Amino acid sequence: MNLDDWLAHCERLHPKEIDMTLARVQLMRERLGLNFDAPVVMVAGTNGKGSTCAMLESIALRAGYRVGLYIKPHLVHFQERCRVGGEPVAADSLLEHFAAIEAARGEVALTYFEFTTLAIMRRLAAEPLDLVILEVGLGGRLDAVNCMDADCAVITSIDLDHTEYLGPDRESVGREKAHIMRAGRPVVCSDPVPPASIAAYAEQIGADLRQLGKDFTYGGDRQQWQWSGREKRFSGLAYPALRGVNQLLNAAGVLAVFEALYDRLPISAQAVRTGLAMVELPGRFQVVAGQPALVLDVAHNPHAVAALAQNLDQMGFFPRTRAVFGAMADKDLAQIFGKIAHLIDHWHFCDLEIPRAAKAAALSAQFQALRSAAAFQTPPGVTVSEHASPLAALSAAADAADPADRILVFGSFFTVGGVLKNGVPRLAPKSPAS
Repeated sequence: MNLDDWLAHCERLHPKEIDMTLARVQLMRERLGLNFDAPVVMVAGTNGKGSTCAMLESIALRAGYRVGLYIKPHLVHFQERCRVGGEPVAADSLLEHFAAIEAARGEVALTYFEFTTLAIMRRLAAEPLDLVILEVGLGGRLDAVNCMDADCAVITSIDLDHTEYLGPDRESVGREKAHIMRAGRPVVCSDPVPPASIAAYAEQIGADLRQLGKDFTYGGDRQQWQWSGREKRFSGLAYPALRGVNQLLNAAGVLAVFEALYDRLPISAQAVRTGLAMVELPGRFQVVAGQPALVLDVAHNPHAVAALAQNLDQMGFFPRTRAVFGAMADKDLAQIFGKIAHLIDHWHFCDLEIPRAAKAAALSAQFQALRSAAAFQTPPGVTVSEHASPLAALSAAADAADPADRILVFGSFFTVGGVLKNGVPRLAPKSPAS
């Protein structure tokens, strides 16, 4: 079986795509004897998880450490989820680990996420690593990654998403994510206004909570920034290579992690500077130069879309902005449209190759209904169109755009991944008609 065969097998095992429990993966961890010898950093949150993981990895690599990273979801190829030494592992190197999970599971019907998480963690555990970084998927308390024990937990920004699983308010969501903490071990919270449930759970179990604004702070000007923690200080720092208004929040949390683990993973100021300057993460406010300009962003909930809108506002003037948009059917589309509709002159709604996705026609109908009800502001003369795929939508947008315009691709990892499947698109001005 090749990797595609194994992934198809994983999709058939369990009747539900999401079935929240730790019992199955904890049992499998025991059967497999799965453990890490290196320190484990576990990252949860609503937004900023991927950026935090990428900065942790980049700084540790520049400090000379061998790093294993589990990050998700992937944009194009599944093996993007498993990185060793800063690069995705070879697809074939995962096969023996899928086979080991299959041999050990017996009667246990694992979900796709549980099976693939166990296979990736087993692949990482087979490497001689200095640091393991694990990104939590949904929530924290019952997420498959939480079968492992974190030496340092990280909780990024908290907002409403997946409310059917995590609860109806920020306190509920924070409580779910707080369960990645472990007694007596550090936990970093980089949300500037965190739910009270995070501190309450840390106190309840005796975790060493390090909060932004209390245990670490940052500041700066247009040229550089500085960071202060309980004992360490870094000054004269360049801004992270990742674009966006929230990246300093994420970077501040990353430095708090390295302060917490300094006895086991000391880093230099030069490793911090170089790591932040060289960090890369496709699809997070990724601006691709060209005519028209192209922006790729996996923002898929109201909080992330609000940050995206702020970032777009700071890019400067563009005569028109066209949006390629595809999303899951369970998203709060009214809130998403409300955060960004005032910036979009034409919507190119697209289908996605996943059953949970909303069809382009449904997205278009909901947008038009909300617009008719004056639920949000739109530019004069805003128009919409429907397309069979993200690539088809991008092609249509590029054909209709002028060189000075801007095209935004957002709404889901599958939307951004759909336009990246053949590589990063490079848009060029249309040739004048002969």
